[in-house]
Amino acid sequence: MPDSIRFAQKDDLPRIVEIYNQSVPSRVATADLEPVSLESRQAWWQAHDQTHRPIWVCERKVSGEKTVIGWASLSSFYGRPAYNATAEVSLYIADGFQGQGLGSALMQHVIESCPKLGVSTLVGFVFAHNEASRKMNQKFGFEVWGRLPEVANLDGKLADLVIVGRKIEV
Repeated sequence: MPDSIRFAQKDDLPRIVEIYNQSVPSRVATADLEPVSLESRQAWWQAHDQTHRPIWVCERKVSGEKTVIGWASLSSFYGRPAYNATAEVSLYIADGFQGQGLGSALMQHVIESCPKLGVSTLVGFVFAHNEASRKMNQKFGFEVWGRLPEVANLDGKLADLVIVGRKIEV
């Protein structure tokens, strides 16, 4: 479990990018094929705020220092006002810390935060071959709402994208 979960601060962005980039080579958790730059994530950072579309980080003491070991975010879905109560959830855990319940702790935090953020529907986009994420989503009541067959080309291997969602009681 994390020692704490808190809103991300601007100085957390390099670590957030680092954790995200750790997922790129596996071709399991992101459709980016090359690591992203800190500069390229500035607009993404600006699109988030603590009152509507937050980014959270989870920390744990590592070698005596608090270290960001995972993060989750809510992003606007489809960019039109009628979808303001719907948000896309993203969640990433640093290498070496996966399988320790951190993703579950972050997801629980996200779900519990939704009512005060005005979010009544969460959606996620998960590769069909990402069993760990699919199992965690199922654990938290997400259902499969759609499947886009072979829409991603991961180094010549076509992958299905599964759309998951769940309603939040507000």
